[in-house]
Amino acid sequence: MRHLWSFLAGLVVAPVTWLLLTLGQDGSARTITRWVEIGTFNTANLIEPGVYLAVAGVLLGLLGTLRFSPLGPLVAGLLLITPYVGVFVAPFEVRDRVPEGWTVLGDPLPLFLPVRNGTLFLIGVLLLMATFSGQRWRRWPRPAAEPAPAQRPEDGNAFTLTDWPAPGSAAERDTAPLSLGYPDQTPPEPLPRRSAGESPWSAPPRRPEDTTTELR
Repeated sequence: MRHLWSFLAGLVVAPVTWLLLTLGQDGSARTITRWVEIGTFNTANLIEPGVYLAVAGVLLGLLGTLRFSPLGPLVAGLLLITPYVGVFVAPFEVRDRVPEGWTVLGDPLPLFLPVRNGTLFLIGVLLLMATFSGQRWRRWPRPAAEPAPAQRPEDGNAFTLTDWPAPGSAAERDTAPLSLGYPDQTPPEPLPRRSAGESPWSAPPRRPEDTTTELR
């Protein structure tokens, strides 16, 4: 679809540029010639032809630089160089085919002027050169999706009071008590407590199984 719109833009810009160049160049030439004849000048007289040339430059710049599609500059360039190339083959026939006697807002419109001085051919070649860029035939790359923000360590390891199990909960009951033995061994039973009258320097109390072993 972008090639179609660019093609239509080239068909419109080429003749409009020809008209604007004719008005700007003819107006500038007649104004400067008049200044030389009367020996004085008024720069306000150049505003109108200057505006015509500026608008033509803007249209050509948009068509030749924006990366919509190179089909528009290609079509416009071919249309603009065709009259000058025709002068090489049949100059009098081309001269007769260009309309004469047209006017715009009371100003004469000599359409053969940009062809005669080569301006039309120069602009056409510039537009054709703009189509040789391989990047113009490709679509604009789409912006890549923004990566998700990396999770900070403090965010992933942050604990709250609700993360700890409640006292006496199933998670706490299922946890095995800590011991110095190997994980796969059953922890030994605790030693029996001393009686209240025994001395701390007496022999430690023995388990019932230790007494049975000695009797054997």
